Amino acid sequence: MDGAPLLLERGKMRAVVQRAARGSVVVEGKTVGKIGAGVVVLLGVGREDGPEDARYLAGKIANLRIFEDEQGKLNRSLLDTGGAALVVSQFTLYGDCRQGRRPGFSDAAPAELGGELYEMFVGEIKSLGLEVATGVFQAHMQVEIINDGPVTLLLDSKKTF
Repeated sequence: MDGAPLLLERGKMRAVVQRAARGSVVVEGKTVGKIGAGVVVLLGVGREDGPEDARYLAGKIANLRIFEDEQGKLNRSLLDTGGAALVVSQFTLYGDCRQGRRPGFSDAAPAELGGELYEMFVGEIKSLGLEVATGVFQAHMQVEIINDGPVTLLLDSKKTF
């Protein structure tokens, strides 16, 4: 060892962000979350994630310039447009498909941590003044997304892509 500090890799909360004309979530035949224009966020929480990951991704998503301005350029954010966010927990974003044919989920956060950080992420988005709808954590959900563009982005709190 050369005396350099050992750096432990922290988690990387993952999100699939889709610009949407509208979106909704149904659980057991009942619509539990619904938005008009805005973004649908499919959020995956990893076992090494913490509050800083939730804060970072919430701010990043709210400020992403993925909406057109008057010239048709992607120059406006969710905050600029006053759009809404539909946030759906999706632990399968941590599915590891590199070996075999069945995904492994050992890097996904345990339910207690996942739920806590999911709620923290939702709270962070709300604190920015945005309208937020959600799915139900750990429920079987039917998610409808009417992608606008289509515009779909992959984000993670460690900025690996």
